[in-house]
Amino acid sequence: MMTTQPLRLGIAGAGTVGASVLRLLAAQHDLLQQRAGRAFTIQAVSSRSPEKFNDLALGSARIEPDVFALAVAPDIDCVVELIGGSEGAAKTLVETALRGGKHVVTANKALLAQHGYALALLAEKNGVTLAFEAAVAGGVPIIKALREGAAANAITRVFGILNGTCNYILTQLAQTGRPFAAVLSDAQRLGYAEADPSFDIDGVDAGHKLAILASLAFGTRIDFSRVSISGIRALSDIDSAYAAELGYAIKLLGYAEPGVQRVSPFFVPLTAAIAHVNDVFNAVVFEGDYVGQVMIQGRGAGGNPTASAVVADLVDIAANRSSSPFGMPAAQLQSLPVESSDTALHEYYVRFMVNDRPGVVSAVAGALAEQGISIKTLQQRAAAGASVVPLLLTTYAAEAAALLRAVKTVETQGLLAEAAVVLPLLVV
Repeated sequence: MMTTQPLRLGIAGAGTVGASVLRLLAAQHDLLQQRAGRAFTIQAVSSRSPEKFNDLALGSARIEPDVFALAVAPDIDCVVELIGGSEGAAKTLVETALRGGKHVVTANKALLAQHGYALALLAEKNGVTLAFEAAVAGGVPIIKALREGAAANAITRVFGILNGTCNYILTQLAQTGRPFAAVLSDAQRLGYAEADPSFDIDGVDAGHKLAILASLAFGTRIDFSRVSISGIRALSDIDSAYAAELGYAIKLLGYAEPGVQRVSPFFVPLTAAIAHVNDVFNAVVFEGDYVGQVMIQGRGAGGNPTASAVVADLVDIAANRSSSPFGMPAAQLQSLPVESSDTALHEYYVRFMVNDRPGVVSAVAGALAEQGISIKTLQQRAAAGASVVPLLLTTYAAEAAALLRAVKTVETQGLLAEAAVVLPLLVV
């Protein structure tokens, strides 16, 4: 039943996103009321660093020293969780709010990737909304696109650039030819990468987001533990240069089909629109049996884009527009086995840093041939006086397990100066 009473909010977190949400609610007050059919009031806010609220217009909102008070306060209808983290305070706050009959809006991809199924069951049991548009790709409205806009379609695959830090680094590698370490240092200086960038460059952040997208796309329970993840640490300007020569760009993609969920750098053909999504931008592609291929791109992080997604969820709740968190009742989500990515057929790019001596190329080709893998392109980049040179090749379609066996054979022969780099080629 519709009501004209304000939607009363409790906001947890005063970081970049929390501050942007408060500013957006104030700046767009009249527009939001028109679109929601009712006003929003901020009843209370909470943060581990309450001094961050000093420069924000809180009106009559109180500052709660105990964040969990938001979940039980009788004058709060909806809790906005912007704390972060898959466990601890964020998890307890969300669970308590849902059990208490309060709606929850969150931008917490780690929490959803680890506990999304249980939280969806809890929300439905208590007749409230669990909304998380901001958890994947910031301001890009991919959650609603998959859950609602594409509801008439069977989704065959979904993939995308889900981490702006990695996309910036890979863009700079391709455009400048500078070493990975130097580009990463620039990303940290510009605020695109954390002092410890592991969460981003090792693919974990993208893995959390992919787990959410795959659940929405295929109607399966989230199981982050089954996402195969590799990051971008091992890449260099050599890989970017060879990719460009062959007509590809390197992008860290989250990629899912029914039975396969993987995060990995991919060789993406330049004929694909997503190959041209650069710097800190995100993009997601999904394919439906009736709609065909759809791509949505935009700013995947930052205070304002993420706040835009958070407040969009609040407008839906205020307007009484709600749906099951993952597009169908949680009890109907299938617990399907995720096949090993080792069995998926792909064409691959491989970089071997080989000790420059006679017979290396034939030994590598022989190791591949033993596993039934055919070479599509091959180039050895010799440098005057260099004892270690890159041997770059692409393959025809092969199983990852077979390719990895071939790589292991090359390693055991003492031909490599460092670990091989193996990337799948995206088929579009």
